[in-house]
Amino acid sequence: MSTPGGSGALVGVYGGTFNPIHLGHLRAAEEVVEALGLDSMLFVPSARPPHKSATPTDVIAPAELRLGWVRDAIADNARFEVDTIEIDRDGPSYLVETLRALGKRLAPELPVFTVGRDAFEELGSWREPETLLALAHFAVTTRPPVAEGSLANWIPEALRADVELDPGGSSGRHRKAGSWIRLVPVTPLDISASDVRARLRDGRSVRYLLPESIADSVVASGVYACGKESAAGKGVGEKIA
Repeated sequence: MSTPGGSGALVGVYGGTFNPIHLGHLRAAEEVVEALGLDSMLFVPSARPPHKSATPTDVIAPAELRLGWVRDAIADNARFEVDTIEIDRDGPSYLVETLRALGKRLAPELPVFTVGRDAFEELGSWREPETLLALAHFAVTTRPPVAEGSLANWIPEALRADVELDPGGSSGRHRKAGSWIRLVPVTPLDISASDVRARLRDGRSVRYLLPESIADSVVASGVYACGKESAAGKGVGEKIA
C-alpha cells in the first residue's frame, strides 16, 4: 500500500489499558499492520484511562505490571514496539494529548490510530473529539460479536459532518485535515480482557487466551484473583481517551 500524504514511515498507534494484554490485541495489531502496510505498531499502555473505573471486584492492574506484560508479549515481533508516553505523563491518559505529541515526533506523516469498532462508536464522548480525527489516521477494526458493518453506522453523530465517507462505508477522509479512516476487518477472536479477569477471579484457566510469554506472570501476580484494588496502581480509574 502506498503511504498516504507523504513519503515517511507509517506508524500505527495501539492504545489501551491492556488489563491484561491478550491474544486478541496481538492478532488485531498484526492484521492492521499487514492490511495497511504499516512500518511498525506502537503499543501505548494508559496510566489512568479516563473512561474506565476500577471496582472492588474488577481491578485495573498497576501500570508497571501492565507495561511489563505488554513488553514481554510483543518481544518476538520486530514490528511491534512499546511507547511509555502515557505512563510517563502525569494525569489522566487523554488520547488527544498523546496524538499531539506523537504527531510532532512522526511528522510529516500522521500516526495511524488503531481502535476497535466499539470504542470508535464512543469517540464523541472523548476529550476534544472533533480534533482527534484531524490529528491521526484511524484504523477501525471489527470486534466480536459484530463481524461486519459500516463506518456510517459507527461514526459518532457529532463527527459525521467532518468526514466524507465512501459509498460503501469502508473508508473516509477528513474534509479539512485530509486524514483518512479505514475499516479493517480482523479475525474475530472473541477474547476480552474482562473475560480474562473474570476467569482469574474464579480460579479458571486462561491458557490460550494470553500469550505464553506472560501467562504465568499474570497468574502469579495475583492482582486479578482477589478482586482488591492495588494501592500501587497508577492505572486506577479510567481508559485511553
